[in-house]
Amino acid sequence: MAERSPAYAGIRPVALAVIRDGSRLLVREYRTGRGGRYYRPLGGAIHFGERGADAVRREIREELGEAIGIVRHLGTLENIFERDGQPAHWIVLLFEAEFVERARYASERIQGVEGDGERIEARWIDVCQPLEGPLYPEGLLELLGTN
Repeated sequence: MAERSPAYAGIRPVALAVIRDGSRLLVREYRTGRGGRYYRPLGGAIHFGERGADAVRREIREELGEAIGIVRHLGTLENIFERDGQPAHWIVLLFEAEFVERARYASERIQGVEGDGERIEARWIDVCQPLEGPLYPEGLLELLGTN
């Protein structure tokens, strides 16, 4: 009989920062292999032994060099999807957050760096307007009450 993988194999716990300014949401834009685009709030994997709120603070500090205040746990979404031809399963903790430095809300784009040194850019999108691609995780717009 073939050995089965543990039930949790491949499940990734993720914490994302929902940073809003009116109807604007701070996101990172990603490109697909087919030339499309999609958007996702900033954040990333929760490390073993790390609480979700601490993970989102760490991720924003690492990626943008900015401090955020966590307002509250907004909700949890579960997404099962395909990424780079591989199945993926994310449990996503979403946290409403705000920049400590209020001047960040005046910037249309915020430059940053991923943990591997890749340059990134966060930008504001108006979630009340049609987007040029999907917003992930699935269910976020409904959770925000904009859809």
